[in-house]
Amino acid sequence: MKPEKTIIFTDLDGTLLDASSYSFETAVPALELSRKHSIPLILCSSKTKAEIDHYRKKLKNEHPFISENGGGIFIPEAYFPFKIEIPGVKISAGNDYRMITLGASYPDLRKAIETLKKEGFHIRGFGDMSPEEIAQLTSLTLSEAKMAKMRDFDEPFILDGDEQRILTRITSMGFTSTQGRFHHILGNSDKGKAVRILSDLYRRRYGNIFTVAIGDSLNDLPMLKAVDYPVIVQKPDGSYDRRLDIPGIVRGTGAGPEGWHKEVMKILGERLNLQSQ
Repeated sequence: MKPEKTIIFTDLDGTLLDASSYSFETAVPALELSRKHSIPLILCSSKTKAEIDHYRKKLKNEHPFISENGGGIFIPEAYFPFKIEIPGVKISAGNDYRMITLGASYPDLRKAIETLKKEGFHIRGFGDMSPEEIAQLTSLTLSEAKMAKMRDFDEPFILDGDEQRILTRITSMGFTSTQGRFHHILGNSDKGKAVRILSDLYRRRYGNIFTVAIGDSLNDLPMLKAVDYPVIVQKPDGSYDRRLDIPGIVRGTGAGPEGWHKEVMKILGERLNLQSQ
């Protein structure tokens, strides 16, 4: 029987990237090992396409990626040796990618934010902020903050007031919300749906696969539920997000890229050993 192909899905902020410095330096040996053995590493983040492209270059990553909490899947042209068709899902071509659209349109999300403000909620999205303000809020560089504003499917926001009332109102408007470093308003999309679509495509390519997901926050929960081997890393204070308590969850030792590196080295050691037997 053909051995299972290992596929790794990973969050970025607070997971592969340090929560404060956005560095992935401590994870470099694990990244190099995954490249050496042609392990697909799928970046699955709340970040925009522009931001993820920026990090893919730094990471020397040439695999598909998932943007804005599952709103879009971007697959390099000719990456899969077959035509990609998914019933009921929009797939478009352009800029060297096939884009699978799962999320709501950004203009619709901005209209929802404006409605909430008119109703008296104290809420501000990235669309209300200048790049300078986003840079100060996130510790991103100014150029990175500009990329963070280039949104398609998801709007991060900050709020002042009754959190549950705002989130309930968002639901009543036909949208959903999630939380990473910020709250996010989005459509009927999440990381898990995107992970399942890509996993099906990898099954078509390789047959048997073994899927891994690594995250740290609530917006990673759907992704973690969608794989064979879910892993969470510690927060900078050494804690774990208690909301990520699902069957089979693996709690890594170490925060951010340190914990990511330890778990990926362990996983690849086990998987590569199985494949060599």
